[in-house]
Amino acid sequence: MKTWLVTGGAGFIGGNFVLDAVAAGVRVVNLDALTYAGNLDTLASLRHDPHHVFVEGDIGDRALVARLLAEHRPEAVIHFAAESHVDRSIDGPAAFVQTNVVGTLNLLECARDYWRALEGAARDGFRFLHVSTDEVYGSLGDTGKFTEDTPYAPNSPYSASKAASDHLVRAFHHTYGLPTLTTNCSNNYGPYQFPEKLIPLMIAKALAGEPLPVYGDGRNVRDWLYVKDHCAAIRRVLEAGRVGETYNIGGDAERQNIEVVNTICALLDERRPREDGLPRATLITYVKDRPGHDRRYAIDASKIRRELGWTPAMSFEDGMAATVDWYLDNQAWVNRVLDGSYRLERIGRGDAC
Repeated sequence: MKTWLVTGGAGFIGGNFVLDAVAAGVRVVNLDALTYAGNLDTLASLRHDPHHVFVEGDIGDRALVARLLAEHRPEAVIHFAAESHVDRSIDGPAAFVQTNVVGTLNLLECARDYWRALEGAARDGFRFLHVSTDEVYGSLGDTGKFTEDTPYAPNSPYSASKAASDHLVRAFHHTYGLPTLTTNCSNNYGPYQFPEKLIPLMIAKALAGEPLPVYGDGRNVRDWLYVKDHCAAIRRVLEAGRVGETYNIGGDAERQNIEVVNTICALLDERRPREDGLPRATLITYVKDRPGHDRRYAIDASKIRRELGWTPAMSFEDGMAATVDWYLDNQAWVNRVLDGSYRLERIGRGDAC
């Protein structure tokens, strides 16, 4: 049985990845600091699964990371752990540098030392896969797409910190020979996303009959990818990606933010009509744009399609319908996240699981 060390595996993308990996027969050692966006409720189905080992801890804790590598001897490290919310990075960039840059550096050093001590097939087969974002490339005009060769031009403290971590991963491959892989992905959506992000935030506010705040004119464009497709792409890169390479992962589903919000409103109106009969689109409110708000992202995913045969399985329309249905069916999960009760229970127990 394969063993993987996954960082940030109680977050949105990492949690979905862990659930899918364990279901596929992989033993996962899951290291997560359980900051505000980390939620063990996401992993409730694995609570008694011997193939999932959860460890509450920080990727910046060198002794802990080294111990986990030595004890569990993973064939790969898959690095999701990151501060990822742009608005929070504007208010407090230091935390993003600490986790995304310093934390990644610590993880790379531990992985390098672990890999150097391996022998034979174990050494040859080891991989360090770093999960990053398309935001490192900056902003596009009305045409064009990001490729793996697009120059980096980050415009927020968040994207700058992720760009720095990408460069560190590249440097560790070229300087030390560490067998790294990097993925840069477009905007994800789907089950278990923390409700500060656009789609779950709009669902929660629309159900509560609250105003739906949309930045600026609402015409900022993002390429959307269903989270399960992203997880499948990462597994494919881990399985067959060329060492030292970067792979862009996208959904080929560019939508303006206002289109996304209107889609959510229409789906909710169909499934849960308001008592007053008014369409939820009447709740849309335009608010002052945030600083450094990139106008358009779009991913050219032709490399991963060509080399590894990966394509997204879920269309935007089907993925959005599935996502809205999931949130409607899992309001208890959402409410526990919003009121923080899952964190209070953990603190009260005095343990991590």
